[in-house]
Amino acid sequence: MNGHDPHHHHHHAAAAQEPAPPAAPGTVYTCPMHPEIRRSEPGTCPKCGMALEPVMPGLDDGENPELADFRRRFRWTLPLTVLVTAIAMFGHRAGLASPAMLGWIELALATPIVLWAGWPFFVRGAQSVANRSPNMWTLIGLGTAAAYVYSVAATLAPGAFPAAFVVDGRVGVYFEAAAVIISLTLLGQVLELKARSRTSAAIKSLLGLAPKTARRVNADGSEEDVPLAHVHVGDLLRVRPGEKIPVDGTVTDGASAVDESMLTGEPIPVTKRAGDKVIGATMNTSGALVVRSEKVGSQTVLAQIVQMVAQAQRSRAPMQRLADSVAGWFVIAVVGVAAATFLGWGFFGPQPSWVYGLINALAVLIIACPCALGLATPMSIMVASGRGATMGVLFRDAAAIENLRKVDTLIVDKTGTLTEGRPAFLRAIAAPGFDEDEVLRLAASLDQGSEHPLAAAIVAAAGERRIALARADDFESGSGVGVRGRVGGKRLALGNTVLMDSEGVAVAPLAPQAEALRREGASVMHLAADGALAGLLAVADPVKASTPEALASLRAAGIRVVMATGDGHTTAGAVASRLGIDEVHGEVKPADKLALVERHQAQGRVVAMAGDGINDAPALARADVGIAMGTGTDVAMNSAQVTLVKGDLRGISRARALSMATVRNMRENLAFAFVYNALGVPLAAGVLYPFTGWLLSPLVAALAMSLSSVSVIANALRLRAAD
Repeated sequence: MNGHDPHHHHHHAAAAQEPAPPAAPGTVYTCPMHPEIRRSEPGTCPKCGMALEPVMPGLDDGENPELADFRRRFRWTLPLTVLVTAIAMFGHRAGLASPAMLGWIELALATPIVLWAGWPFFVRGAQSVANRSPNMWTLIGLGTAAAYVYSVAATLAPGAFPAAFVVDGRVGVYFEAAAVIISLTLLGQVLELKARSRTSAAIKSLLGLAPKTARRVNADGSEEDVPLAHVHVGDLLRVRPGEKIPVDGTVTDGASAVDESMLTGEPIPVTKRAGDKVIGATMNTSGALVVRSEKVGSQTVLAQIVQMVAQAQRSRAPMQRLADSVAGWFVIAVVGVAAATFLGWGFFGPQPSWVYGLINALAVLIIACPCALGLATPMSIMVASGRGATMGVLFRDAAAIENLRKVDTLIVDKTGTLTEGRPAFLRAIAAPGFDEDEVLRLAASLDQGSEHPLAAAIVAAAGERRIALARADDFESGSGVGVRGRVGGKRLALGNTVLMDSEGVAVAPLAPQAEALRREGASVMHLAADGALAGLLAVADPVKASTPEALASLRAAGIRVVMATGDGHTTAGAVASRLGIDEVHGEVKPADKLALVERHQAQGRVVAMAGDGINDAPALARADVGIAMGTGTDVAMNSAQVTLVKGDLRGISRARALSMATVRNMRENLAFAFVYNALGVPLAAGVLYPFTGWLLSPLVAALAMSLSSVSVIANALRLRAAD
């Protein structure tokens, strides 16, 4: 008997179910719309009923449990909804069964939809009443409950209803209305939760950048791979070529070019020698390094960027959904009309007056049910998202589409956004006695053996010009300042001025040209042949062909363009003046970009930020609209609400036009929904009964209801033509 070991059963049960991993202890949950709400466990927001989400997502959080739950409810009940609707529309015409029988069939099909699939909506509706903050859920809960309860009564006790309500031998039922509203609302929720789960993807992809292990060099010279969490300050770590640097620290031994583009956004790798600082998660390209660890865990630059992104996502002004703000007042008005209807008929109506009162009051609630209202925004958003995708603009959520049209300031990162984001050969300048092609030929021949990305640009340029390369002998690149070797009997050295000094080569003859190239934002390498300067080779990050046109169209739309880059001030200035950008910030770190966005927001501007790197992630998350270039990193795309697939800034003005059209379309849809309610509600309340004997027959109500939804859908589909 195993009675003494309660754990035993527990473990087996857990293993059998494989529950979602519990969030780390001390996890705080908050509402995306109301950041002031803080809870220690998941649930829904007391103000708007949205699902709460963890403030700091972890790498091992499973899928949002609410998304899985809603998706399941939606999938299981969709076939039932389709069936109920088909029977309601065509059942009595097809004559498959007696009208009364059809009612029972509809009841059987609709009950699981309303009571099981719709249960979370009733819970939220009840909470909204308890918390005195009427919202979308109050409406949906009231409307579907009214439609369902009324229809159940009509099916069970049709005899209690006044004769005016009998059509085609039965009292009309609204099961299909309740079912359709629940299915559509579930679909809307699934789409919204999907979009929201993408926000934590930014942080997950950042967390995934750091290598999982590090190679520690022990005091006795032995080496072992240890998990990253076991690396302490002061440990010596070996980083081999092609590996990521595990933590922030200082190089103690070795030399290499390190690609820091993930953090600084700079495409050109940085040479690191003993004494230089390195940053965790950057990529070591060519040589081997030994690094003394200085910052680990939450102290590293990467961990701080993760923190900044999480903070920025929270602090972005929550968008108050159009339909929600409208719903609050609307709920109060509709409930008021229904109550007045009930009392009015009860006291002044014909016998049986209270039955009439009850039924008409329910008719008011049913016809006012937010079917069209619930569809108004999601429909426009779905059509606009699809239209955007065909134009190469991916919107992550409704907020992005709604906010883009208000943007008046665009902050752009230079590298990868205005420019291509990878080094390309610019030109060669020959010293007297050499020509440009010869300089390029010698440099490319020597560079064939190098792994340095600048070398790749030079070799590629020689290939494009169809220059035949020679073989390089005695090749060596250990110094971190350049490469040496022999090509065709000439002793060559290619690298920076430090290398030239060590070779005793005078760089003065071409110094003015070198300075001019650097001012243009190029990296300059010197080539020496047999101890004399042969020429210069310049490699730079070229401006995208589409950039000037894109900037012109943004200016025409009255948007102020600001450039922020990690590049030196000279390069930044050179690119900005060539593109006619007025405000430029150079040598900017990730935190400075974030501060720049916040500074503009504090001046009351609506800021969009366009970038492609990890260094842009905090600013992308904080901006009113973050725009990622499709050529960039996953982190940038996940932090942003808009991704330009082709990485082409021209997409921004097209996306903005689409945003304007969409918001206009949503407002039209809401207007349709309201006009229809304004006409239907008084009719349902029986205002015309004393004069014309009209009561709203359930069939007409059902027809009007579907018409209003159809008009909303038809209007939303017009967006497909937006250019």
